[in-house]
Amino acid sequence: MNSCCSFLQSSIGKKLLVAITGVMLIAFVIGHLIGNLQFFAGPHVINEYGTKLRHLPFGGLWVIRIGLLAAVLLHIATTILLVIENRKAKGVGYVKKGSVQAKIATRLMALSGILLLSYIVFHLLHFTTHTVSPEFANWKDGEDHDVYRMIVAAFSNKAISIFYIVAMVLLAMHLSHGAASLFQTLGLRTKKMACCLGGCAQIFAWVICAGYVSIPVAVMAGFYEKKHISAASEPSCCAETPAPKPAAPAAKEAK
Repeated sequence: MNSCCSFLQSSIGKKLLVAITGVMLIAFVIGHLIGNLQFFAGPHVINEYGTKLRHLPFGGLWVIRIGLLAAVLLHIATTILLVIENRKAKGVGYVKKGSVQAKIATRLMALSGILLLSYIVFHLLHFTTHTVSPEFANWKDGEDHDVYRMIVAAFSNKAISIFYIVAMVLLAMHLSHGAASLFQTLGLRTKKMACCLGGCAQIFAWVICAGYVSIPVAVMAGFYEKKHISAASEPSCCAETPAPKPAAPAAKEAK
């Protein structure tokens, strides 16, 4: 136990922890994107997908959510510790020179990570707990929760769409640097791979970004099933107007 703690407190241990949590987060990002892109398959497809997720055994969906938050917090905290250690080791003068030559994505790794964490928290409050939009909790598509309508309603708000797009651009910047770095940390980078690894990481990062951004862009452009939204917006059961009671017979006038 002590040897494990000592290893994790070392620079190598911290880098390995950042790489492992990074792999976990990349796997989630890919899986989440595949699920989200079912939006383009239509309301019933993504709504059924949402139902399957909610019915995962042993509370699997919440295990994934809690695991995601834990991995993000651990990833960010460890990265910040490494940045602080590197600055102390290099000295103030060297850091100033190095920061001029560093890429924007590299310099903003810690900041973009913190901003992405704030987005994840907002995203959970919006789509999961429905704290931001409580009406989402009551939207149904038959037996399924109407995820499709939630997505359209959320991204019809331009402020939320812009926030989402900015978060995805930050994610791409983060991935473009991190995806290449983790190969080196895990000892998987070879001389043959080195020449193309950076380019592949860039392509991967921006393809992921384009996939996520395509959804709010489609909603803002009006490319969604309007019939489903208009039908879902109507009251599920209209209260029938009670028929007027027959008028009481007029009292006969006394002769």
